Amino acid sequence: MRKISILDRILLLVTVFLAAYQISYGLNGLDPFPTWSYTVGFGVLLVASLLLIILGFEGLESHIVVIISTLIPLSISLGLITEHFSRFTSLYSAFFIVGFFSVAVTRYAVKERTATIILSAIHGIAGVLITLLPVILCVTGDVSPGYILVGLGGALIGLGGLLLAFLKAGKPILPRETILSVLPGLLLSMTASYLIGFLLK
Repeated sequence: MRKISILDRILLLVTVFLAAYQISYGLNGLDPFPTWSYTVGFGVLLVASLLLIILGFEGLESHIVVIISTLIPLSISLGLITEHFSRFTSLYSAFFIVGFFSVAVTRYAVKERTATIILSAIHGIAGVLITLLPVILCVTGDVSPGYILVGLGGALIGLGGLLLAFLKAGKPILPRETILSVLPGLLLSMTASYLIGFLLK
C-alpha cells in the first residue's frame, strides 16, 4: 500500500482545520436538529482525517474507520433534509438509522463483496441527495447560487466513497496508487466546497 507523504498529511491537516472551522463558526443560526446533524458529519470528517494523518492509508483497512466514516454523508444529507425539507425528517431519519447499522453489521457478518455493495448503496443515496438538494434549492431561488458548492461537495464525497468501496471489493475503478494519491486532495476539495457553499447560502 502507498505510504502517506508529507504533502498528503498537509492536505489532510488543512481539511481538519476547515472542518473545525465549519463546526465552530459555520453552523450559527440553524435549528438544533440540523446543527447536530452537520456537527456530527463534519466532526467525523475531522476525526477521520486525523486518523489518516496518524495511521496513514493503512487506517482505511480498519472496519471501524469504514463504519464511522459512513456518518459523514449520512449526517450531512440528514442536515440538508431537516433544514430545508423538514417534512421528510422522520422518513430520512429512519433511513439514517437503518443504513448506518446495515453498514456496521455487514462489515462483520457477511462476505466482503456483499458488505461493499451495501456500503456503496448507502454512500450513493446520501451522496446523490447532498448533490441534488442544493441544486433544487438554487433553482427554486430558496438559496443563493453559491450554495450549489454544497452539491459539488456531495458529488466529491460520492466519488470518494465509490472509489474506496470498489477498491475494497477488489475491483478498483482506478489503480490503488492513484486512488490513494488523490484521496487527501479530494477530502480537502470536498470540505472546502461545503464550507464555502454554506457561507454563501
